Amino acid sequence: MQVTIVHVRVKPGHLEDFIAACRLNHLASIREAGNVRFDILQASDDPSRFVLYEAYASAAAAAAHKQTPHYLAWRATVAEWMAEPRQGIAYNGLYPEE
Repeated sequence: MQVTIVHVRVKPGHLEDFIAACRLNHLASIREAGNVRFDILQASDDPSRFVLYEAYASAAAAAAHKQTPHYLAWRATVAEWMAEPRQGIAYNGLYPEE
């Protein structure tokens, strides 16, 4: 399993728009072949901080996600709303086992 954890900080005034754009990306991403999980989390102590937890069955499925129209639209839409560049860290999922 390939897991990517993406940290995002959103500029003030764009939180609701960011959440709406993430919802659209989430709804399409969970329908992708190879998607195991696609969670959008918002920090309870700082509403401008988000974590995207993306789990795919394989590295190839995770790479294919980055070529989908919904991901490309999300990336273009939210780019100017980020207070700093997003940070994505890839992990190899150990458990749960498939």
